[in-house]
Amino acid sequence: MCCPFCTSAQKQKKPFVWQESSTDTCLHFGLQREMPVFLNQAREQLSFPMAWQNQPKKTKYNKWRKAARQVVFDCMGTLPPTTKDFDCQIIDSEDRGKYIAYKVELNISDWERIPAYLLRPKGEGKFPAVLMLHDHGAKFSIGKEKVIKPFNVSEAVMKDAESWSVTCYDGNFVGDFYAENGYVVFAIDALFWSERGRKEGIDYNAQQALASNLQQLGMSLCGVITADDIRSAEFLQSLDYVNENRIFSVGLSMGSHRSWMLNACSDIVKGGVAVCWMTNSDQQMSSENHRNTGGSVYTMSLPFIRSYLDFPHVASIACPKPMYFINGDHDKLFPLKGVLEAHETIREVWESQGAGQHFRSEIWDAPHFFSKGMLEESLKFLNQY
Repeated sequence: MCCPFCTSAQKQKKPFVWQESSTDTCLHFGLQREMPVFLNQAREQLSFPMAWQNQPKKTKYNKWRKAARQVVFDCMGTLPPTTKDFDCQIIDSEDRGKYIAYKVELNISDWERIPAYLLRPKGEGKFPAVLMLHDHGAKFSIGKEKVIKPFNVSEAVMKDAESWSVTCYDGNFVGDFYAENGYVVFAIDALFWSERGRKEGIDYNAQQALASNLQQLGMSLCGVITADDIRSAEFLQSLDYVNENRIFSVGLSMGSHRSWMLNACSDIVKGGVAVCWMTNSDQQMSSENHRNTGGSVYTMSLPFIRSYLDFPHVASIACPKPMYFINGDHDKLFPLKGVLEAHETIREVWESQGAGQHFRSEIWDAPHFFSKGMLEESLKFLNQY
């Protein structure tokens, strides 16, 4: 017996006829090369409503800057609390002629105590200071050791550090270079690197798992890294031999991202240098250029930030501080078109505030690399301030 709710059409059985589905209406896949099939539509709807360029003409810059910065912090999620004193303790030291290298331990937050390197020039007075921010490079055995020459470490760590300085920094330990030139230098390991690495051993895929776990806790890996960098700047400010009006940041690659993020998020730092990390989403998220295969991306990406601000818009929150952006013209990670467009977006903000003279961007004949020439120019730039 048929159900009383069936229609007469349903009661009459008709033979099933197979119809071929048009590939125009049903693709039979939802992603290609880790990108959704709706990539172009999703990219086109990005309007970045919080960008300075998208504000009404009468908007006060400082009002926008405060609101845009708050959006960035909101997208970071919950951050580790920082109510404890630093309680910095010297663990070891080494005399390096013009300066002394210290291995220290300090509270980077209420939840974590970490080792770090601190370089202090000899002599009296208030010294300028630089927060030296290490790169990613998928090289996790070393972090702070990439930018400051380690001491009293294992042969393996020393070999890694010296090799990396050649591969990425033209044979220089960039932190030591700044210390030789009269700067206090401070470097920590970002979470997942060196002495803040994985207890069970290095595993590239574990960074993606860590990022996922942090998100389940209402946090983000990029947010934690940025918060630690802000706390590091606060530590430099607390040192009585540091000129608090001349605290800067310098970094390559992920360190570059950390440098402009730090300047956008904290006014304790008064300017910075960002080498080989700047682009825009239009280029970074294109099907031709994207390299967003998970893993490393979480260290440099805040959840939902693209709904409000693009990379150069975030960097623009640092205006009117002195900022120096460098990229290589054959950097395979950052196609030149996106770099140039992003640099111009940032420049517009500095010029809108009458601060164009404090913004500098250059394209060098170089790959993804921090050369000796770049290092010397970065010092000249910061010495002006």
